[in-house]
Amino acid sequence: MTRSTCPYCGVGCGVILTPVANGIRVKGDPEHPANLGRLCSKGTALGETVGLSGRLTAPLVKGVETDWDAALDLVAARFRDTIAGHGPDSVAFYLSGQMLTEDYYVANKLMKGFIGSANVDTNSRLCMASTVAGHTRAFGADTVPGTYEDLDQADLVVLVGSNLAWCHPVLWQRVEAARAARGTKIVVIDPRRSVTADAADLHLPLSPGADVALFNRLLVAIADRGLTDAAYLARIEGADAAIAAARADLAETGVAPALLDRFIDLWCATPRVVTVFSQGVNQSTSGTDKVNAILNCHLATGRIGRPGMGPFSVTGQPNAMGGREVGGLANQLACHLALENPDHRQAVGRFWNATRMADRPGLKAVDLFRAAGDGRIKALWIIHTNPAVTLPEADAVRAAIAGCDFVVVSDVTGATDTARLAHVLLPAAAWAEKSGTVTNSDRTISRQRQVIAAPGQARPDWWMLAQVARRMGFSGFDWSGPAAIFREHAALSGIAGRFGRDFDISGKARISDAGYDVMDPFRWPFSAHRQGGRFFADGQFFTPDRRGRMVAVTSRPPAAMPSEKRPLRLNTGRIRDQWHTMTRTNRAARLNRHLGEPFIDLHPADALQLGVAPFGLAEVTSDHGSAILRVVLSDRVGRGQAFAPMHWSGETAPTGRVDALVPGALDPISGQPELKAATVSVAPFPARWFAFAAAARDITPDSAYWARRVTESGHAAELADLTAPADIEAFARRLFDLPEAQFIRSDDPARGLATLALVDRGRIGALLFSGPAPVALARDAIIARIGAPVLPGSLAPRARADQPDNGPLVCACTGVGRNRIAAAAQAGACDVAAIARATGAGSNCGACRPEIAALVAAISSPPPSPALAAE
Repeated sequence: MTRSTCPYCGVGCGVILTPVANGIRVKGDPEHPANLGRLCSKGTALGETVGLSGRLTAPLVKGVETDWDAALDLVAARFRDTIAGHGPDSVAFYLSGQMLTEDYYVANKLMKGFIGSANVDTNSRLCMASTVAGHTRAFGADTVPGTYEDLDQADLVVLVGSNLAWCHPVLWQRVEAARAARGTKIVVIDPRRSVTADAADLHLPLSPGADVALFNRLLVAIADRGLTDAAYLARIEGADAAIAAARADLAETGVAPALLDRFIDLWCATPRVVTVFSQGVNQSTSGTDKVNAILNCHLATGRIGRPGMGPFSVTGQPNAMGGREVGGLANQLACHLALENPDHRQAVGRFWNATRMADRPGLKAVDLFRAAGDGRIKALWIIHTNPAVTLPEADAVRAAIAGCDFVVVSDVTGATDTARLAHVLLPAAAWAEKSGTVTNSDRTISRQRQVIAAPGQARPDWWMLAQVARRMGFSGFDWSGPAAIFREHAALSGIAGRFGRDFDISGKARISDAGYDVMDPFRWPFSAHRQGGRFFADGQFFTPDRRGRMVAVTSRPPAAMPSEKRPLRLNTGRIRDQWHTMTRTNRAARLNRHLGEPFIDLHPADALQLGVAPFGLAEVTSDHGSAILRVVLSDRVGRGQAFAPMHWSGETAPTGRVDALVPGALDPISGQPELKAATVSVAPFPARWFAFAAAARDITPDSAYWARRVTESGHAAELADLTAPADIEAFARRLFDLPEAQFIRSDDPARGLATLALVDRGRIGALLFSGPAPVALARDAIIARIGAPVLPGSLAPRARADQPDNGPLVCACTGVGRNRIAAAAQAGACDVAAIARATGAGSNCGACRPEIAALVAAISSPPPSPALAAE
């Protein structure tokens, strides 16, 4: 049994790992302060993602396997020669919140202290950079003021741009528990009616980008009602200017006046208020101003740094915070020291014995890949991230990587859009195979521990970076392991503490290897002077004069505005059971059952006007790219708006790469791109042939549209094309790579449905159902037939009589579908708790509870009588 940390979101849940014959058994750690034993659907399925399938197990140079010495010598030589010929700013690192803090530390030390450039950025730029900038403007440092305990103690939780129930389910459970225990009210501010909004007491469907206008309205009400805290404002600069700017901000919020008044009344009347914000705030060309508009309201009232009150940024990645702590962003220095402060720079340089300290900010993520595209960046090392899918203007980014002179990718697999473009692929140790630390959203540092051996020649990231540094002739990179790196990082933080900075864990600087091995989670700061706790209740900040700042902000619309050519505003985001570009979650079959292909949510009235049909396919186009997505009609989005998730890649659905649609418009302060406000056009994709395929082995589609996923019995895929295959048998044999299997075909002329099976040694090896319209099938029942003997009904599109039809998946934790929940509701289970008792659905992470509640309500409410309907 090994205690470790979940590798998904920034909640930082503790897990207990036990190696078993087929992988790892995972359960929540009841002693970890972040989750107290709870896990979400993704965390619960972690053990199913461990395995050797698709793993990169040896270094590859131009696709040819080699040894570590040859690969590392080549990387060091190409970086060294590029720097010699073109200067240090001709090379760059692009890092990831999937890296451990020790790995991040080594990369930043190498680039900023020895190569002499700050061209090291991270995919956290896409996630939280506006929060970093907003915190720094207001507090003088990138400091999260509160803790998770504030969610337990708040009387009002306001969620801004955060679908907490799906994206941070364990925190959502804490909020739900607070509501049950103390009557905590929940408000959701989001243009889209998410499942979190369904469960809230109040939902404010503001116009996309109107966050500043809304919180400026709140700030004016605070001032007009005499709710400013005069004693606290004596420690704050800029209050008068911020309030004046708020009064002058006449931009519309899109929220009905009565609804906005209810929110303002509730916020003003509730001292214990926590405002939680996430990507919906950050991913904007005015993201930094949005953050400061929220902070202004808390600073004006002194509702910060005290139990149950304060602004709270929840991060999207497991170690976005740890990366920020070691200077993982191109405009930072380690330990929250300032890159452009000569005293800070000199102190870090002395500590590192640096040979060439960077003295100015480097290129931020989007600009870094633009520089790769135009030839300014000539050598690029990408670690544990997939920018060819996740960055805005993703097609241009893919072309930039493909055209770069020398690209190194470190990852656990070579099967990503980015890894396929690398000159050198380095096999990295995966989660559960490496050791180090991560920091979660409330400043808690936890150990991630190795529990199984890395396969083949896979190695930790810190080791690769250190080896390259030594081969480039740099000293100071000869650590014995992650504990030694952690001690160095902790010691450097003591220097930051002496400069009066917030990040100081120098109390751990002398920890032994044995102590590091057993180190319990702790919240920073951790020094001789202070351990853990909240910040700013005392009005002491990290600005030069130790005073806080309220920042005058004014509404700005998104960079692109809807037009006749691009009439819809596209919002992007995550879904409940998937993670980033699915390199891990796609390996867990049950996580693929909830929402199995890329889709676009459209308002029914917009879909009617555009001529797109429910469950059909739509071609979505922007000025930067296009995508083909399944159409879902939903009143969760307003007229003129659309939503599409960002998870699918060239590996799982090549026409579903949503970030190809997104322009590279940036916040001028944070450099964070506007990922939630692209403008697009939508038109029917003129497919004339649709199919669903299931097989025991991998499926290799060759059609205009396809989306594939792992299943419990192998693999499945949705297919569509402009015309039907001329020879369906030949097509199927190629699709399933079963040239010798027995071929069985059954047609249903009335439905236009062709059904065929490929049978291998008396068992079903593959099934294909196709027709001229989207195919309505009991997909889970069909998937279950793979590998089974051919029986009567094996080619039927519905579940057989002896097969209970679970229906579309609702609860991934327990595998319970819609039909079972509906049956339980019809049998008298009248609420979510009763459904949980009857079926188990909703009994674990809680992310499905709003969906269950809506389903129960629909079943429990009889349809209106014809007379009432007529009225």
